[in-house]
Amino acid sequence: MTPLARLIAERIRETGPISIADYMAECLLHPVHGYYTTREPFGAAGDFTTAPEISQMFGELFGLALAQAWVDRGAPDPFILAEPGPGRGTLMADVLRATRGVPGFHAALRLVLVEASPRLRALQAERLADHRPQWVDRIEDLPEGPLFLIGNEFLDALPIRQFLRSPEGWRERLVGLIDGALAFGLSAPLPEVPDTPAFRHAAEGALVEDNLPARLAVAEVARRIARHGGLACWIDYGGWRSQGDTLQALRHHAFDDPLAHPGEADLTAHVDFEPLAALAPAWAYDTQGAVLRRLGIDARADRLAQGLTGARLDSHRAAHRRLTDPAEMGSLFKVLAVTSAGAPPPPGFA
Repeated sequence: MTPLARLIAERIRETGPISIADYMAECLLHPVHGYYTTREPFGAAGDFTTAPEISQMFGELFGLALAQAWVDRGAPDPFILAEPGPGRGTLMADVLRATRGVPGFHAALRLVLVEASPRLRALQAERLADHRPQWVDRIEDLPEGPLFLIGNEFLDALPIRQFLRSPEGWRERLVGLIDGALAFGLSAPLPEVPDTPAFRHAAEGALVEDNLPARLAVAEVARRIARHGGLACWIDYGGWRSQGDTLQALRHHAFDDPLAHPGEADLTAHVDFEPLAALAPAWAYDTQGAVLRRLGIDARADRLAQGLTGARLDSHRAAHRRLTDPAEMGSLFKVLAVTSAGAPPPPGFA
């Protein structure tokens, strides 16, 4: 057992089985043994690689999309440029570099990062020092005002609960102990479950996941955009009315048993975008590959390829393919754009 596994097992022995949401929160955010507390998860030396780490084109194009949306909405001054879960600041650095030529954009923006980790805040401060970032712990703590937000692989790491529709009714999937080891089990039948389309349309035997923190985060951003204007782009892997067990662990760039190494593996789950879109005053939804192509990634890739040869050219082409190809990230990852009613269509959507 890992040190955190021993602590979780002790908690279960004292108080009983815990929800998967509680298990994920302990694994990712425990103040001493949590994954994000103790590790550098990003890049080749970590456990996973996100789109901004794959290629600068990702952040450049989404940055220009935010800037175009800012222009389309009357170029409010000042406005909040925000990112929840900014990691090492790679995505925001690319956004800011790509938009420095947009007249008035940098002068009007107030950069606010949603980050609770002191270690990651220090990395972000170093990379984004020229733009004087501010930090808040939660999305609810963002300043009020016109909001232009990009959230990449943020929602998938928020704690989920899982429910099984059994012949006796809905039961929650829990983490307990069998012979002293962490193991999954089921609760007694429940009087009620979340009211989302995935639950309403589930057949007997279906397993449905609920991400309440994601719904709360998107609802809060949608409220601010409805009141003040702006645009939010949520980019993550998942689908529409998704069902089934999508909880997964990544360790050393390979899949792992979610119960095997608490605190030493990244835990995520696919995002169900349907209940999130229902919270928005207006929205658009498509695959990452389709949006990036409409934003001009093919032309940008050709431009960056000029002058590259050999292994560098091969790596560049592989990055372009990984971001856009339906067999890679192009279809698995989706983009949900949240905007205000009556606003111009978000850039990159049909």
